[in-house]
Amino acid sequence: MTSENSTIRREELQLSARDGYPLRATLYHAPQPRARLLIGGATGVPQGFYRRFAEYAAQRGYSTLSLDYRGIGQSKPAQLRGFDMRYLDWATHDLAAALDHLHGDDLPTYMVGHSFGGHAFGLLPGHERVAGFYTFGTGAGWHGWMPPLERARVQLMWNLVGPLIVLRKGYLAWSKLGMGEDLPLGVYQQWKRWCRYPRYFFDDPEQGHLAAQFANVRTPIVAANTLDDLWAPPSSRDAFMAAYSTAPYQARTIDSQAEGLGAIGHMGYFRSSATPLWDEALGWFEQLQTNRRAA
Repeated sequence: MTSENSTIRREELQLSARDGYPLRATLYHAPQPRARLLIGGATGVPQGFYRRFAEYAAQRGYSTLSLDYRGIGQSKPAQLRGFDMRYLDWATHDLAAALDHLHGDDLPTYMVGHSFGGHAFGLLPGHERVAGFYTFGTGAGWHGWMPPLERARVQLMWNLVGPLIVLRKGYLAWSKLGMGEDLPLGVYQQWKRWCRYPRYFFDDPEQGHLAAQFANVRTPIVAANTLDDLWAPPSSRDAFMAAYSTAPYQARTIDSQAEGLGAIGHMGYFRSSATPLWDEALGWFEQLQTNRRAA
């Protein structure tokens, strides 16, 4: 199925994850493609949230692919109760299938992440095929990195509200809290566990192998976080992104008020008011491409 939006052809796709799970994705075809771009979205955020950014990137020459992870948006089963999955399946199976579909040898492939997308890149099979990775709002998730009021709210959610909802529903009915899509039980359980640690899953004794996996990444990376991102302030970003220890890495701290962007928070990176940040990311990819040609 295809549709037209302005000059951008939008193609609705059904992909098969690496373990066979059916996924829904959208490919935004650039009229004059210069590169390919994969979007790694945030936890509980359906792909439609990234539509404006994807269309904008396609207009700039990036054929852009977004997807709904299993259990989210158009990739969720009829009933979340009893749906069995692990949080990291989104990276190792779902994003992996999207990268397999998108990548080609004729054009470079880049990736933009949001929150969990920055976690996913280090877990992504074939990440070496990605020529540059730019992520927004990625952090370690630990409440101790958050401002005091947000810290209290998050602890209330993890320790009281969330468990009560899960006990009743069998999954985290996050939509009841106005915080995004409902989350499968496996996502809730692992997310809650890892948010107990200052360095997220790197501090989990059961995930000791992940540090070496992230250290193998050599792709150039930029991680951009705003000062008003209560869930992933720069200190939280720094705690997590340190795991990409051998990648060429830049931290970008955004003072959204001083830069005339207004409030950004954790979700505003992909709202149309943040277009200057989109230009910055896409411009960075273009510079990488120029440097690669000159080498």
